[in-house]
Amino acid sequence: MKMNTMHFASAEQILSEYQEGASFFMASPTRTLLTKGIVQTVPTTGYRHHPKQLLGQIQTLLQDAKEKGGTHPMVAGAIPFDDMYPARLMVPLEVKWSGPLSFDHMLTKEEQPAVRHYHVTPVPTSHGYKKAVEQGLQKIKDGELQKIVLSRSVHLTSTEKSDVSKLLYKLAIRNPNGYTFAAPLLKGDGSDRTFPATLAQKGTGTLLGASPELLVSTSGSQVIVNPLAGSTPRRDDPQEDQRRADALLISEKNRHEHAIVIEAVTKALKPFCKTLHVPKEPSLLCTETMWHLSTVISGELLSPSISSLELALALHPTPAVCGTPTLLAKQAIQDIEPFERGFFTGTVGWCDIDGDGEWIVTIRCAEVEEQNLRLFAGAGIVEGSVPEEELSETSAKLCTMMRALGLDDDILA
Repeated sequence: MKMNTMHFASAEQILSEYQEGASFFMASPTRTLLTKGIVQTVPTTGYRHHPKQLLGQIQTLLQDAKEKGGTHPMVAGAIPFDDMYPARLMVPLEVKWSGPLSFDHMLTKEEQPAVRHYHVTPVPTSHGYKKAVEQGLQKIKDGELQKIVLSRSVHLTSTEKSDVSKLLYKLAIRNPNGYTFAAPLLKGDGSDRTFPATLAQKGTGTLLGASPELLVSTSGSQVIVNPLAGSTPRRDDPQEDQRRADALLISEKNRHEHAIVIEAVTKALKPFCKTLHVPKEPSLLCTETMWHLSTVISGELLSPSISSLELALALHPTPAVCGTPTLLAKQAIQDIEPFERGFFTGTVGWCDIDGDGEWIVTIRCAEVEEQNLRLFAGAGIVEGSVPEEELSETSAKLCTMMRALGLDDDILA
C-alpha cells in the first residue's frame, strides 16, 4: 500500500468525501485540505516540556513515510489547551488539496431544518459564569493578573447520533472567511500501523468547528499570525451592527485587551524571526455572529527549517485564550472553571515535511461523540470588564455552533 499519496480535486468534492473518524478536514479562505486514513499516530507525552524531542520524532516519521513511497508527507491533528493531556496528531495515508470552497455555489443547496431535540446542560449556569468573571476581576484588581480568559460550556444530548458531515457542511457555508475544521480525536498509541482510509475509529469523537483565528501559518521563510482579542456581538440591524463595530475599534477596554495579546505574541515570535512587521493599529474582522479586533503580523523566519508546528508550540496558548501572565492565568482558569477544556482553546492544523503548515486557534467549536456534544465559548476579562456583558459575548460566540445545529439562541437563557 502506497503511503502519503497526494491528490488535487475540487473543494466541494473534498468536502463531500469527508468521513467521520477517518478524515482530517480543514478549509481556510485560501485552500482546502482533506486527509484519509492513518499511517501512524504520534505519541505526544510531555510535548510542552520537550518540544524539540517531539519535533524530531515527527520529522523522523515523515522522513520514514517519504522513504516508503509517500508523496510530501505531513502530520495533522489537534493539540489541547492543557499540555498535561496528550495531543492527537497523525501521519495520514492520503492527502487531497484544493483551493477555497466556492460558497456561492454551496449556498444554492437547500438546507433542511433541524428536527432533533437536545437535552441542554450549561456548565456553569449563567449565574455561575458571572460569578466566575467576578473572581477573575478580583484577581486582576489584586494585581495577580493583567488578563484572564474565562469560558463556559454547553452539553447537548440527543437520542440520535450526530451527523458530523452535515454539521461540517453547515459550518462551512456559514463561515466563508474563517477556518472550518474536523479533526478525529484518535486514541492511538503511536504504534506503527496503517489504518485503511475507510476505517472509522469508533467511539473516539470529533473536534469540529469554524474558528476565525489563525495561530500561525508558514510558507518557506515567511510567517503570518493573526491574533484576535476584543470582541462585541453583531446585530441584525445594519446601522446598529456598524455602530457596534465602530465602538469596538475605539473602545479603551478592548484595545487594552488586544494590546496585551499583541505584545505577548510579538515577544514569542521575535526569537524565530529575521524581520517582523506589527501594525500599529488593530483592524476589524467579522464573523456571522461577532466583531473582533484583529492584527495581522507578518515576518521572515531566521531559517526555513523552523516549522509551523515549532512556532505553534511556542505561541500556544496566547493571552487571547488564556491570559497573562500565562502560567498564573492558566492556574486561575483551572481553579475557576468547573470543567476541563480539552481541545477547546488548543490548536488544530497541519505541518508538512518541509515545515510549511497552518495552525488555527480552536474556538467556535464542539467535541462530538455519538449523541453527545460539548460546545464552548470564552471571553477575555480585563480591568473594566462587566460580568453581564461577558456572558452576552459568550452566548453570541456559542451561536456559531448553535445555528449549525439548527437551534434557537434562546435555549442558552
